[in-house]
Amino acid sequence: MSDNTRRRRTVARHGQLRSPGAVSQLLRLLAISMAVVLVSGIGVAAYFYLDFSNTVSANAVDLDGQEDLPPDIGAYKGGFNLVLTGVDTCEDDYKQYFGDRCTGGDAEGTLNDVNLLVHVSEEPRRITVVSFPRDLMIPIPSCEDEDGNATAAMSKQPLNVAYTDGGLNCVVRTISSLTDQEVQFAASVTFGGVIEITNAIGGVDVCLANPIRDRYTGLDMSAGTHTVKGLEALQFLRTRHGVGDGSDLGRIGNQQQYMSSLARKLISGEVLGNVPVMLKLANTGIQNLETSTSLADPMMIVQIALAVKSVPFEDIVFVQYPTL
Repeated sequence: MSDNTRRRRTVARHGQLRSPGAVSQLLRLLAISMAVVLVSGIGVAAYFYLDFSNTVSANAVDLDGQEDLPPDIGAYKGGFNLVLTGVDTCEDDYKQYFGDRCTGGDAEGTLNDVNLLVHVSEEPRRITVVSFPRDLMIPIPSCEDEDGNATAAMSKQPLNVAYTDGGLNCVVRTISSLTDQEVQFAASVTFGGVIEITNAIGGVDVCLANPIRDRYTGLDMSAGTHTVKGLEALQFLRTRHGVGDGSDLGRIGNQQQYMSSLARKLISGEVLGNVPVMLKLANTGIQNLETSTSLADPMMIVQIALAVKSVPFEDIVFVQYPTL
């Protein structure tokens, strides 16, 4: 198979088709929020530790080059990086919301429709979140698929075929190769995970300068401030026909507004000061996250929490990877 060979099951899934698109850029603080939950109280920590160890660790994914990671993140020169991705898995409880994507000819395979590189710097700690458009045409390296077979490297394909080729590890390898950054941690979440996690924190406030009406996602919102939850939150994050030029680039503004609002809510007393909400968020995260082996260690999450918990909101920056 040549480098330019296009995989049969991804041909019908290019970005201009009616796929749900970007899932949930709330990923970029989800790992952090769960870590803060862990260190917020002894009872919550014990609950989270047991469930995390039993559930998440069993499904954790090995990343290439993780064998020699220092056990202390303070030893990571230049800070550390997380890749967080949203995947368009058609789960039984939610596939009725996504039409042809989950029932028609476009229903095969799973794409990484949201791709974020989160960099946490050395002291003084700052957080930079880089969004990668799903249709960014880049080289995809050779990866190992779910059956243990090596896939052929491709010289130019949309970024969002990487998960289809080799799961979470392949997404990390692709972004690491593109940016020349070593990635220590990674996690993914599904459509259903977005719905459940947003519900767990009681929704997120967003403000629209103009109304959005998108027949593809079903979103119909007037101008003004709204608290979006569950399915509506997912519709808001994946709408592209209702904003900008109708491309993946057009909806990134919505996604980054959502992330900013989410960050404020997660660090507020409304979440961290409410033990039942923290427990619900921790349990929901446990059930809806796929993580790297390096992130499946609760004590490592404690270290991440301690590293980022005092970062001022103004030192959390959102940027988009350039497309030209």
